[in-house]
Amino acid sequence: MYGYTQDKDKYLNRLRRIEGQVRGLEKMVEEDKYCIDILTQVAAATSALQSVALGLLEDHLGHCVAQATAEGGEVAAAKVREASEAIARLVKS
Repeated sequence: MYGYTQDKDKYLNRLRRIEGQVRGLEKMVEEDKYCIDILTQVAAATSALQSVALGLLEDHLGHCVAQATAEGGEVAAAKVREASEAIARLVKS
């Protein structure tokens, strides 16, 4: 079981709303809407995805990394390294 499992429905619902936002962006471009209005919606979708990412990261740290740390050894070191790499990817985006 993964850390996000208990909140899986919440994440799926949020991702579906984001998907709808992205479809709305596509429609805005097709309809030649004003650039700034489209950029505003891109920022909103980006923020929503970042929120999902932070929630998943928090769940991962609280469950997967914590469990591996309790086990100790190379498993713990690998999980911490994996989480650090994920954080680095999120910071870049």
